[in-house]
Amino acid sequence: MILDAYISYGSPSTDRLIFPVSRTEYASYPNKTQQGFPTVFWYDRLVAQTITLWMVPDSAYTYTLNYYSCRQVQDTNYINGQNVELPYRFMDAFVSGLAHRLSRIYRPEQEQIRATDYKRAWDIAAGQDVENVSLYIFPGLGSYYR
Repeated sequence: MILDAYISYGSPSTDRLIFPVSRTEYASYPNKTQQGFPTVFWYDRLVAQTITLWMVPDSAYTYTLNYYSCRQVQDTNYINGQNVELPYRFMDAFVSGLAHRLSRIYRPEQEQIRATDYKRAWDIAAGQDVENVSLYIFPGLGSYYR
């Protein structure tokens, strides 16, 4: 999760904050290759996480992206071991779902308990799967004035 981000540029170095936008906002930009000073970023939280700047940095300065983030502690990977490739926030839901599925075969009397655990874990994970950006609502008054 990106907490704050800023661009450093120039000599002496000057810092300017850049702000997050949602996937929908980024998709609405008509020219994603427009060059200039970056003012916003979109953080894609999929398995291969990426930060996309808009506008694309131009050659006027040497830009440095600085950010503060929350990061998951890296797990151990045993020799020939495999990890499920999914975001960390869904790991508990995955384990609960697997326990529920296995309880059908090995402990049918606990299937309902495991189903409740799975539903709760899924609701928590799905509730975390949101973008951390501001929402702006304003009336469109342009048509009222001539």
